Amino acid sequence: MVAVSADGTVEDVAWFTVDHVSATGTARRGAASLARRVGMSEQRAGEIALVVAELTANQINHAGSGSLLLRVRHATSGPVVEAVAVDSGPGMVNVAASLTDGVSSAGTLGIGLGTLSRLATSFDIWSRPASGTVVAAAFAAERAAHPGVPAAVGITRPMTGQEVCGDAYAIRNDDGVLTVMLADGLGHGPLAAAASSEAVRAFRGAPVGGPLALLTAVHRALSGTRGAAVAVARLDADEVRYAGVGNIAGVVLDGVTRRGMISHPGIAGAQARTLREAVYPLPPGAAVVLHSDGLTDRQDLGAYPGLLARTSLVVAAVLLRDFGVRRDDASVVVARTTPAVPA
Repeated sequence: MVAVSADGTVEDVAWFTVDHVSATGTARRGAASLARRVGMSEQRAGEIALVVAELTANQINHAGSGSLLLRVRHATSGPVVEAVAVDSGPGMVNVAASLTDGVSSAGTLGIGLGTLSRLATSFDIWSRPASGTVVAAAFAAERAAHPGVPAAVGITRPMTGQEVCGDAYAIRNDDGVLTVMLADGLGHGPLAAAASSEAVRAFRGAPVGGPLALLTAVHRALSGTRGAAVAVARLDADEVRYAGVGNIAGVVLDGVTRRGMISHPGIAGAQARTLREAVYPLPPGAAVVLHSDGLTDRQDLGAYPGLLARTSLVVAAVLLRDFGVRRDDASVVVARTTPAVPA
């Protein structure tokens, strides 16, 4: 498994390509190993491995192929293993029915999603006919635990051929107010990752402040690195305060409209003459999305009915699947003032 430091609360990030039946065993072993490494019992590790095996088998049987993200999120109650299964297959007509044991459209036993609902601490699904499926599952050490569903999450994925991602994100909660940061280190590989990791360190260590103050702290900290594109967004009750430099895109999505937020030209740590903060409205139920140039900026959630009702992790995974490119590091952060309720 490839270990990638994302934001200090998520680690041991590993992506698996699921394009052959053998990938099911590889992913299952990776899930069990990850659970053991963070101190979960053999029984719990086996349960997580079983769900991951079923999810990847479903990808082979129903979609032909897919990908799987495994990682650990360090919640206040303890480590949580997260598994996100993503495919672009035929999708599901009736998600609720698919959660019932014995229901299958591929001639199998139909136990995969039923196992998920029994063994996962929480899970969420987005699927539409002809639009593929995304399943996100969280596993605490104890099945009955309640680690909570985060309102803000991020996902990073290295470009094809690279073992580390040059993008990184961080999330702060200062007295109940969420602030998120996304950094895209210049170039690719270890030096880009070093720059974005330094941005994370500076952001998390800076005093409480608005996006401009936090971006300024990051800019100063990156002076000894190759630099990065960086954006910071703070979510208040009905507005977003935003400051960015370089080619990080910031948008507010409400399912109908897409409002872009302005990042100014430059490179944090090098050339950034203009650092400014702007304020944008945040409609009820809307999501703030930051993404690197590893995603195209053509997101139109009008084609994804119901997606914003899903958890931030599912929203992020769908955006990365449909708008991410493989020729670059890719990262996306999705944040809301109130977390969506999972399935």
